[in-house]
Amino acid sequence: MRRERTRAERLTEGLTVAVASVLSLVLLAGPAVVFGSTAWHLVTDTGTTTFGRLAAPVVFLVLMALPPVLAHVVFRWGRRKGREPLTAAVPGVLTLLGASVVPLAALCLTFVYAD
Repeated sequence: MRRERTRAERLTEGLTVAVASVLSLVLLAGPAVVFGSTAWHLVTDTGTTTFGRLAAPVVFLVLMALPPVLAHVVFRWGRRKGREPLTAAVPGVLTLLGASVVPLAALCLTFVYAD
């Protein structure tokens, strides 16, 4: 028999989902702009090799697509276990927040070690 959740539990889950979603989007905004403009310059620059024109945008796209894909996998896993949508969304959005640090770290490393 399933236990009915209290209003406070639902509110806490909702706030967790909302705050983590906003934070992850903020964390992804900077790298998305920088990686997008860098990829555009690499593709349109005349001195770039064909490999560089293909590889750089693909790497940047993978870095930016990784967090939402991981969050979706975790959310679907929670739904398959029979959890309610909001309860299943909490681990998914926390995964999104954690994975959003990866592109930000890549951007920071690029700034630190760039010539």
